Amino acid sequence: MDELLQEFLNETAENLETADNELVKFERDPDDMEALATIFRLVHTVKGSCGFIGLPRLERVAHAAETLLGKVRDGEIVVDAAIVTATLDAIDRVRSITAGLAQTETEPEGDDTALIERLEGLAAEDRAAQDDKAGNGSAACAPPEPASTDPSEDQDPPALGRSGAAQTIRVSVDLLEELMTSVSELVLTRNQLMQERRREDAADLALPIDRLSAQIGRLQESVMRTRMQPISGAWNILPRMVRTLAVDLGKRIDLVMEGGDTELDRQMLELIKDPLAHMVRNSADHGLEAPAERAAAGKRETGTISLSATQEGGHITITLADDGRGINTHRLREKAVASGVMTAAEAKAAGEPQLCRLIFHPGMSTAEAVTNVSGRGVGMDVVRANVEKIGGAIEVDSTPGQGTRFKLRIPLTLAIMPALIVGVGEARFAVPQIAVAELVRTGEGSEHRIEHVAGAPVLRLRGRLLPLASLSTALYGDAAEDAEIPPTAADHVLVIRSAGLHFGIIVDRIYDTEELVVKPVSRTLSDLPLYSGNAILGDGNVIMILDMNGIAADLADVAGEDPANDDKAAAPEDGRDAMLVFRAGRDVQPFAVPLSLVTRIEDLDAAAVERAGGGYVVQLRERLVPLVGMDEAWSPAETGRQIALVFSDLHDTVALAVDEVVDIVDAAVSLEISSSDPARLGTAIIAGKATDLIDVAYLLRRRSDREGDMLYSARPTPGSIKADILVVDDSPFFRNMLKPLLDSAGYTVTTAAGVDEALAMRESGKRVDLILSDIEMPGKSGLDFARAVRGGGAWAKVPMVALSSLAGEDDMDAGIAAGFDRYVAKFDRERLLTLLATSLKDRAA
Repeated sequence: MDELLQEFLNETAENLETADNELVKFERDPDDMEALATIFRLVHTVKGSCGFIGLPRLERVAHAAETLLGKVRDGEIVVDAAIVTATLDAIDRVRSITAGLAQTETEPEGDDTALIERLEGLAAEDRAAQDDKAGNGSAACAPPEPASTDPSEDQDPPALGRSGAAQTIRVSVDLLEELMTSVSELVLTRNQLMQERRREDAADLALPIDRLSAQIGRLQESVMRTRMQPISGAWNILPRMVRTLAVDLGKRIDLVMEGGDTELDRQMLELIKDPLAHMVRNSADHGLEAPAERAAAGKRETGTISLSATQEGGHITITLADDGRGINTHRLREKAVASGVMTAAEAKAAGEPQLCRLIFHPGMSTAEAVTNVSGRGVGMDVVRANVEKIGGAIEVDSTPGQGTRFKLRIPLTLAIMPALIVGVGEARFAVPQIAVAELVRTGEGSEHRIEHVAGAPVLRLRGRLLPLASLSTALYGDAAEDAEIPPTAADHVLVIRSAGLHFGIIVDRIYDTEELVVKPVSRTLSDLPLYSGNAILGDGNVIMILDMNGIAADLADVAGEDPANDDKAAAPEDGRDAMLVFRAGRDVQPFAVPLSLVTRIEDLDAAAVERAGGGYVVQLRERLVPLVGMDEAWSPAETGRQIALVFSDLHDTVALAVDEVVDIVDAAVSLEISSSDPARLGTAIIAGKATDLIDVAYLLRRRSDREGDMLYSARPTPGSIKADILVVDDSPFFRNMLKPLLDSAGYTVTTAAGVDEALAMRESGKRVDLILSDIEMPGKSGLDFARAVRGGGAWAKVPMVALSSLAGEDDMDAGIAAGFDRYVAKFDRERLLTLLATSLKDRAA
């Protein structure tokens, strides 16, 4: 192809993309003269180049569009939807003609008479006629101010001189790919030299190898930058597409884009264009309501689709959100049962997050009818497949009546990948660092321990239970040599976030982190979902790169359920709580406490118990912690081991001495008998036995004076203000415990088992005077709930008190930032009643 023609085609393609976006922006804001000047200049440039090269058909179309834009620029006509649509059609025609030019190097045949006549007709309309249209309400926009240039002259806005222009050249993509391949091989060679240096301890080679490594690193970074492009390159088609959708669907839509200058590899850019476009179409069609429906719901008639991108380490996070109706999980539940994806029992027990993730399953569209936009049941499953194919992950979160948010995490590049090298048996595997949230040690001396809930291993991590699975089981199944090794013997757990799931993977060893040159999986292994590629390590050995999305799906098949389901991790069964059952002191019957309140379980040497301040203490994490028993007569054994349950809140930590931890069981706890003992909440039936529930708040507050009298009172004082209180907590036990407590204090109490149920009450018109909400809940957390309440609606001004088993400074700050007014530990009954009374008095005042 002629070099001049190729240059014209490249420049025109860039100009057309810019013109598309600037024109849509100008339609929204007719006072944006800078946008108008940019559009006019780009079209004028295309027309001028056509005349120089000798492209008459293209020149005629561009000239007609330029004439129309010139009239708008000079203030002779008022821009409206018809003018914008005609100009966009002209840009499309120019794009079509240039596409034919690129293939044949000659202008394709075609008749542009109708388009040119439409453009000329719009340009010929006089100002008086347009003003009359505007007065009748048919004009879409107000007239812009006249341009600052002389309207009698047809001239471009002043161009930037060469001294201020960026000095750039066009480089073939094939050449960049070749450079990237060469650099990848250099990185591989560097890794091998570094490995050899460590093995041989060659001191005389240390300096040159370090210098070589540094230079290769700089070269790699430079070549990577040549491949990097702003992500806005994948967004350029969206404003035009959203405008067209709004017209076709009869909706009003604002598209807000942030972080468009965030850069990623051009290969990744091309791969995410189609998924993003499909998701935006879904938001416009499924998500946003029609203006009348939005007005009836108390929303702005214009819906908003927001798109943002940020770089976080070696990956890009793209967030796509809308303020529409949210995902219809009821419809998804019905379709899941009808299509056999779930049984009726599974669908009934599924939480909102699990139901939302069903949209990624083939054929699970929620559309009532097939349209030219969506509803064919083919879409989000393909989006997820394409995202996971490039090593990324996609998550979804939805609030009924408030909207839906998708979050995509994708690597910056596919060519070179930072990875964590792990060991299973004698084999080594690479785990992409983008999937690893953190690495946790669970061995001797670690604060993290592996526990069991309903017979399944779980990891307690900062107050949350994560399901665990062995990598050896995932890779080898029943053939794993260590399949019968109990999970508690593991020392290393990778906390994985993948495909919206959060779980732990047990590995035998952690070797190192290394930058890998990724090679595609051979055709023989391409059907295995466990591997995403392979690479050569610095020691020359080949290593398989694990696909954590495939691992998660495979573990679900092995276990017969989703091992990473956050709902099941937090609440093992619907309507049940994880309870730790233990024996202590002279009592024959067992005791129990919600597992979520136990900070950790300590196995102490009896000799470590010391006497201080009239009581017993132990040193835990370089801190003196009071050690108490279930009754005042308790005293520690002089020899042997002492098991202690540790409880903590913001101010206090206490260890409760127990004789034996019996089990952790799932139970629907209901207090059958109340207790006059302030250390006990009452008696319930757990695992078929009468079991006393202990009051953790009492243990934390219990202090003795010199006479040994208790300085803590567990008896509540009735509230002086009558009020309707909404309690939101996923735990039936805490709902059952709080309701009678608040009833006895004189309040009217309504309970909700989760955020969605509470928000449904708001939408139904439920009136409340104060909201008491748990923070740690499956799916949408209390923080999400607070943000939704404060975001607008009937409860926006209602006082909110955060209720949590976590009460550290960071937790309190997060709660206040989300919209809570006050924060209290969920087991501190006395402080809870005080805060409720204070909050209601403040509101009344």
